[in-house]
Amino acid sequence: MANVTLAAAVANDASRFGRVAVVHDWLAAYAGSEKVVEQILQLFPQADLYSIVDFFPESLRGALGGKHAHTSFIQHLPWARRSFRHYLPLMPLAIEQFDLSAYDLVISSSHAVAKGVLTGPHQVHVSYVHSPIRYAWDLQHQYLAEAGMQHGIKSWIVRLLLHYMRIWDQRTAHGVDALVANSAFIARRIRKAYGSEAAVIHPPVDVERFELGTQHEDFYLIASRMVPYKRIPLIVEAFAAMPSRRLVVIGDGPDFARAKACATPNVTLLGYQPDSVLIDYMQRARAFVFAAEEDFGISVVEAQACGAPVIAYGRGGVREIVVDSADPERGTGLFFGEQTVASIVDALERFEERPPIRGEVCRRNALRFSAERFRQEFLAVVERAMAADKEVADTPPAVLYRRSA
Repeated sequence: MANVTLAAAVANDASRFGRVAVVHDWLAAYAGSEKVVEQILQLFPQADLYSIVDFFPESLRGALGGKHAHTSFIQHLPWARRSFRHYLPLMPLAIEQFDLSAYDLVISSSHAVAKGVLTGPHQVHVSYVHSPIRYAWDLQHQYLAEAGMQHGIKSWIVRLLLHYMRIWDQRTAHGVDALVANSAFIARRIRKAYGSEAAVIHPPVDVERFELGTQHEDFYLIASRMVPYKRIPLIVEAFAAMPSRRLVVIGDGPDFARAKACATPNVTLLGYQPDSVLIDYMQRARAFVFAAEEDFGISVVEAQACGAPVIAYGRGGVREIVVDSADPERGTGLFFGEQTVASIVDALERFEERPPIRGEVCRRNALRFSAERFRQEFLAVVERAMAADKEVADTPPAVLYRRSA
């Protein structure tokens, strides 16, 4: 009820925000960043939506308030539906072609180029940054290695393009009035990349759709897209070295074959599963295992909402979710220090030596990341940005000059 009341209050007082535009990088799936857009549109249902491309599943468009985005020229290029990411070098140009001059408030949801929209001095631009462009900044070398482009002409062409993207990305940060990061980890990345401070608002998680499990069984769980940085085969290798411990793996993707190749009889790979099956396993798992360095880690919050302890690689946003403590009133999991088989094995042994972690403590921890909390905190940032802009606009130029002198 509180969620509806907050959204309704903003909608009823929409005039104080003027015309609002919401800009997202691309709309192709209903994942973590799209769930942020969903919550922003609940706060500002009158907003117009913009995106580089809009191939969002029609069956899920209710999450966007039924809106279709204004799109860029990339929407109409050959093979865009299947391979729009290949047009990344054109995306800075594409995002700059949106004419947003009629809007008073511009909100961008950006993990690539959305924050680069052009705004003027009479507009307020608030950007929720899921991450500076990962493959252009500190993860460039990792992405080149995973793509097999460490050497040769193609490698140098890609490196040149990423160099250009870094320059553009850093420059466009100056056009944002208020930067918001999805974790303190990303706020530090923003400081490194843009030289700017960012408020931290953790992304919304629909914790209410998960129920606390009543009985943990004797198996560990992974649930993830099987892409290289998630390190699923590494976890499978660790359990292959511990044949007495059971592991269940839910998810599909490019690394599925690698994970299957190193699986032993104590490892069960279920592939993709619907939400009902995933939640059932989260509620029954002895612990959820997580080996990625993530910007945040929504699946970790979901596992905690089901009462599952988490054994995680101790870098990235997950450190802001899991509480590594032996205190039964606080502890919700533990961390391992390296992405190696030995480090994971050691963490599992330490986990089994500790007193049992209580499911109700895990769930209480997860409730910190609700959608209601996100809306309240994000609205507060928008209101502060607009108030600061109005103060500057109402201050006589001579006073501003004296302050800067």
